[in-house]
Amino acid sequence: MKYSAIAAGVVLSTLGLSGTANAEDDAFITALKDGKPLLNMRLRYEEVDNDGPTDAEALTLRTRLGWQTGKLHGFDAVGEFEDTRVVGGVDNFAPHQAGYPVIADPEVTELNQAFVRYNGSDDLAGLTATFGRQRIIYDNARFVGNVGWRQDEQTFDGLKLDYAVNDFAFSAARLTQVNGITPIFDANVTNNLFNASWKAAPGGSLTAYGYLLEADRSGASNDTYGLRYSGAFDMDAVKLLLTLEGASQEVDAGDTEYYFAELGAEIAGVTVKVAQEVLGSDDGLVAFQTPLATKHAFNGWADQFLVTPADGLKDSFVSVGTKLAGFKLAAVYHDFQADEGSSDYGTETNLLVARPIGKNYVVGLKYADYSADDFGTDTQKLWAWAELKL
Repeated sequence: MKYSAIAAGVVLSTLGLSGTANAEDDAFITALKDGKPLLNMRLRYEEVDNDGPTDAEALTLRTRLGWQTGKLHGFDAVGEFEDTRVVGGVDNFAPHQAGYPVIADPEVTELNQAFVRYNGSDDLAGLTATFGRQRIIYDNARFVGNVGWRQDEQTFDGLKLDYAVNDFAFSAARLTQVNGITPIFDANVTNNLFNASWKAAPGGSLTAYGYLLEADRSGASNDTYGLRYSGAFDMDAVKLLLTLEGASQEVDAGDTEYYFAELGAEIAGVTVKVAQEVLGSDDGLVAFQTPLATKHAFNGWADQFLVTPADGLKDSFVSVGTKLAGFKLAAVYHDFQADEGSSDYGTETNLLVARPIGKNYVVGLKYADYSADDFGTDTQKLWAWAELKL
């Protein structure tokens, strides 16, 4: 179903373009004038060396251009196009050219977002309904996210309802299509997403979720149920950070489990965290998968574990982050092992330096170095980028 066309039709009928009175016409024009442009441009260089005969290079410019209307009778609408282009002929990467390592930023022009949104009136205060092609991010994007690191972000077609009252929030979504980071990841789906949170839990927030996925793409169907706690505790000069999460996943081939535990401390502007994430395996037959996640943010930036190996994955890591002279600095060290059996997959070091320039610009450098033992091959990746956000 072409939700962009449906959304446009709903906008037109809702805003009263068919035989409305002059007052309504004026209200529609006012809503347009009260809107705002949407613009995001990111120029990025990426280099990949995975011990193959050739290294990959890509220099791409991603442009998002759109418009968000003002409010009319509680409704507004968003339309946004996205275009990714190779710059300067720097395109030695697969799938753009065969024989090179993969860089998942193909040239593409598409409708990125097109939705109608209703924010509740006094009688429906706290309710937001969004219909059409939209960006959806739940919690830390471990299970549902937009994969914002890639040039072509992931969006979803469907209906999403959000309701918040006091310290409680509930969200439900019915999705019919996933628009992936490349066209090969687009999929027709019948996904039902549920996420409920209590923000007044001791020290932080408690979230319960259920993500019921059915897709025409292999490995993208499962039922996942979980609980997540995230809290911070001020103790004089030290802030203690704690995150705990557990989930179970059901597929036809077997059942698996997910665990995450992270303990951190923030002192004098420096944050140190120690964590372990486990994506379980059922006797090596099936492993815990997160097909809708922002996967790049987890298990190392070298992207060696976008699909969980059949023996599962145990990721133990330590991270250090701070800000210095306006620069964001971060370092992460990962140790990867199998959940089932005794395989040592490898280790990885991640480094990041980024700096905002005013309110609308960001520049950054990022590096990942994966050292393989029993899984994959040695891989190094380097990124440099500049971004404009309006």
